Amino acid sequence: MTVYDLPIVNAALNATATILLLFARNSIKKREIETHKKIMIAAFIVSVLFLICYVIYHANVLSVPFVKPEWFRPIYLTLLLTHVVLAVTVPVFAVMSLRLGLKREDAKHRKIVKYAYPIWLYVSITGVIIYLLLYQIFPQQVG
Repeated sequence: MTVYDLPIVNAALNATATILLLFARNSIKKREIETHKKIMIAAFIVSVLFLICYVIYHANVLSVPFVKPEWFRPIYLTLLLTHVVLAVTVPVFAVMSLRLGLKREDAKHRKIVKYAYPIWLYVSITGVIIYLLLYQIFPQQVG
């Protein structure tokens, strides 16, 4: 495995986080607190692994510009911008949510996750979409 293999790893980690977030939401709706807790810890760990791989990749590759097709570039850049802006908030939201949840400060936890959950979910889903666009659907020159 080389650093150039990390985008697929990152996409897999984002997809895993998405699935875990969906399962966690389902479990809390059923009031399965312990299951929810375990799934959210797993989602947090997967997201930390993603962040590590992401930093390693971009420390080595820097960036991969979206060049072709030109007509799709503004759409891609808009998606990327919303993804990046919201992604910056995810570690803060995730740590706060996890901390409050583990301390069973349920009222505060619910207030935070009202915003944190949809943002985290959006970022994980768009991370997979960005990977598909950049490396599969419209492969750019990398390396």
